[in-house]
Amino acid sequence: MLPGAPPPLQRLVGELQKLPGIGEKTATRLAFFILRAEGGYATALATSIAEAVDRVRLCSVCCSLTDSDPCALCKDPRRDDKLLCIVEGVADLMAVERTREYRGRYHVLHGALSPLEGIGPEQLRLKELIARLGDGVLLQPARQERVHEVIVATNPDVEGEATALYLTRLLRPLGVRISRIAQGLPMGGDLEFADQATLGRALVARREL
Repeated sequence: MLPGAPPPLQRLVGELQKLPGIGEKTATRLAFFILRAEGGYATALATSIAEAVDRVRLCSVCCSLTDSDPCALCKDPRRDDKLLCIVEGVADLMAVERTREYRGRYHVLHGALSPLEGIGPEQLRLKELIARLGDGVLLQPARQERVHEVIVATNPDVEGEATALYLTRLLRPLGVRISRIAQGLPMGGDLEFADQATLGRALVARREL
C-alpha cells in the first residue's frame, strides 16, 4: 500500500507488482512514469496490451506465439522441413533465430519437466510434437518432407537436461535422429540470455544423443 496515494494509483502499482521481477518500489516508479508520460503513452500502452491479449495465440503447428495461424516461420517455404528444433519457450526460439545459424522448423514446449513445481509431461506441448512427428510431414504435404533430425535445445540446467532425456526416450522409437545442442552454454544458464556467438556455436556443434 502507498500511504496517501489515491486508490487508482494504488491499483496500478498493485497490477504492475504482479509482473515477474517487479517489486513495490519498481512498480511505483513505473506507475509514476506512466502518469507523467506525454503524448498519450498511457493510452497507447493500454491499447497495445489489450491488442496483444486479444490477437496473440498459439500457432497450431509449432505452438509458438502468433497473430496469424500458422505463424510466419511455419509458413516460410525456405525453412528446412527435415530439421526440427525443440525449445522450452518462445524467448528461446527468438534467441536461436538471432544466431542466424538455424534454418529448420521449431516446436515450443512451453516449459520443462519439474516435478517439484508440478510440471510433468502433461503440462508440456508433447502431444502436438508426437502428432507432428507421427505424421512425418511438417507443413508442406505436397513436398512430403519428413523430419530427419530433432535438435533438443532445452536449457542446460537440471530441468532442461531431464526434459532432454525424456524427449530422447520418447522420440527414439519414431526412428528420427536426435541431437542435443553442444554445451557451449554455461550450466544453469538460459538460452534467452545467451550471447549470439555462444548460442550459434552450440547449435553448430550439437551432438547426437
